[in-house]
Amino acid sequence: MAVVLFLLVVSVLFLAYSNGANDNFKGVATLYGSRTCGYRTALAWATVTTLAGSLLALVLAHGLVQTFRGKGLVPDAVTAQPAFLLAVSLGAALTVMVATRTGMPVSTTHALTGGLVGAGLVAAPGEVRFEALGGAFVLPLLLSPVVAILLTVLIYPLFRWTRRRSGVTTDVCVCVGTINESVVPLPDGTLTLARTGVVIEVATTAECVERYRGRFLGVEVGWAVDGLHFMSGGAVGFARGLNDTPKIVALLLAGETVDPTLGLAAVAVVMAVGGVLNAHRVADTMSRKITRMNPGQGFTANLVTAVLVASASRLGLPVSTTHVSVGSLFGIGVVSRTARARTILAILLAWATTLPTGAFLAAVAYFTLRTV
Repeated sequence: MAVVLFLLVVSVLFLAYSNGANDNFKGVATLYGSRTCGYRTALAWATVTTLAGSLLALVLAHGLVQTFRGKGLVPDAVTAQPAFLLAVSLGAALTVMVATRTGMPVSTTHALTGGLVGAGLVAAPGEVRFEALGGAFVLPLLLSPVVAILLTVLIYPLFRWTRRRSGVTTDVCVCVGTINESVVPLPDGTLTLARTGVVIEVATTAECVERYRGRFLGVEVGWAVDGLHFMSGGAVGFARGLNDTPKIVALLLAGETVDPTLGLAAVAVVMAVGGVLNAHRVADTMSRKITRMNPGQGFTANLVTAVLVASASRLGLPVSTTHVSVGSLFGIGVVSRTARARTILAILLAWATTLPTGAFLAAVAYFTLRTV
């Protein structure tokens, strides 16, 4: 039994690492994608804010701890078995890490849900309550990205209209050495320097930076939007830590393997380490491959994500930060008509396979543990 408990702790920390690697950058992907800041600055901001949300999680999100102990989904006697919890955490961790290695932003919530179902079907055949799965787990996961897309599609045009009515314009720049030069896009895709009219070439349109020019209520809009953008990215990181940490800590608390405070601190720290060491592939997908964006669009996507995830945490609803944040970026791509269909289809395929993959791996793990 002692060996199983030790392996459970290791497995849960591996899940925390995988979660951090796949999820930590999602709140700041818009900062990096809109070139508001560099990769290291964005990653540092994500780490600090996510860690803050993680440390407050047990105070503000008790509902999710109970949800991801599996109560209501499988019999209580099963959820107390260390072998069951070990199988769930292994199935979820392996699923998320494989997705991370391929650069796909997937949902730890989805992977955990699959793990609970897969291990539950082996541990208690015929006793998995699928009606609880639909209402408490699947419905929030399916609806959250749709709500995120709709809110973004509604809110961003309103923000854009307000900006234009206030006389604030956009300025497109490229970096020439250490100098930002304003450019004017032409219909054929080429760019001319606004200062001289000379036609220039850039390797990719990602090298062009769009910034706001003008003042609103006496404040320089470009600086204000960048500040709000940073705050919204931090809010997403905080909300993600608040929403995801209880789901992982719940596995330790259900097995009564560690003190809750110690478990929370360990999960929070390992999650942060996972983001620092292994976030670059998912960061590239989220920041560059879903849609082009400017700072205002990035701020809108982050604002929608933070509000939805934080609200779900308070209500104990297991929504996925991934689904919400990617849904918000989908919405930006729809409005700006720059969504990249191939990337979006690949992400949707990864989402569709996350739950069954987690279920299969957890079922195999539990069967193996029971046999041994």
